[in-house]
Amino acid sequence: ERAGMSGSLGRAAAALLRWGRGAGGGSLRSPGVRTAGSGAGGGGSTEELDAMVKKDKVVVFLKGTPEQPQCGFSNAVVQILRLHGVRDYAAYNVLDDPKLRQGIKDYSNWPTIPQVYLNGEFVGGCDILLQMHQNGDLVEELKKLGIRSALLDDEKKDQDSK
Repeated sequence: ERAGMSGSLGRAAAALLRWGRGAGGGSLRSPGVRTAGSGAGGGGSTEELDAMVKKDKVVVFLKGTPEQPQCGFSNAVVQILRLHGVRDYAAYNVLDDPKLRQGIKDYSNWPTIPQVYLNGEFVGGCDILLQMHQNGDLVEELKKLGIRSALLDDEKKDQDSK
């Protein structure tokens, strides 16, 4: 997945559009490999995940960190949040913790990472966040959380300078 790392948001978007709704792509791994008991270990229990997604208004589960995303889609999510000026959010690196990586997929019933949560509610992955960014929903959702999108300030500047 490293090839797309430096790729711009535009390229990630293009790849997503090319794939269509590729959420079904999680079936490549053989399902029987999980040896850990059903949520027995740390990091993967529903209670812990509940606490993680509700701890902050904006929570993302990434491959890598916001400073160093390890896949193009995680990078795209970070870039979208950055565009909106969302700095104060919780980011969990699933590459550090295989139990978390599987646990959060089971928790959300969503087969891929990254995953974005707003106010404890699962929103979706990169494609959904990108869609919300493009159609203006993300600005509205952030507003409900008391977060003012930086894009509003940019628009205002544009209007003032006309």
